[in-house]
Amino acid sequence: MLLISCPNCGSRDETEFHYGGQAHVPYPENPNELNDRQWAEFLFYRDNTKGAFAERWLHSTGCRQWFNMLRDTVTYEIQAIYPMGTPRPDAAGRTTPDTGTASTAADSTTTGTAAPDISGTSKAATSIAPSTTSASTTAPEGATK
Repeated sequence: MLLISCPNCGSRDETEFHYGGQAHVPYPENPNELNDRQWAEFLFYRDNTKGAFAERWLHSTGCRQWFNMLRDTVTYEIQAIYPMGTPRPDAAGRTTPDTGTASTAADSTTTGTAAPDISGTSKAATSIAPSTTSASTTAPEGATK
């Protein structure tokens, strides 16, 4: 069982969360111009990465907020947890720039592009500590109440 550190609520059991699929999948600029095959690829085709993979998660029984997680699909090691709308951190803890066409608005759940391949990095370089945030009584920007 995973112990997931929610950016808003702290560490909780994985049963409080729901997996939301691959993170950083950009929404098409002109969805009305897509043919059926292109639309199906956007909706259903996702990476099947062995190693570090950026995922979206929802804290469904807690704060009900979405966040991104960088997790190793082989060892289940959580390498980083970061807010929606921020770039994906790489194995060294640096963020990669978003170059996609998606909205970067606070209410957007599809920001950025597919993650770069970092499968060639060493095991020692893949440990990224989750960011610590101070407790606040106000909801994050873009959150609904």
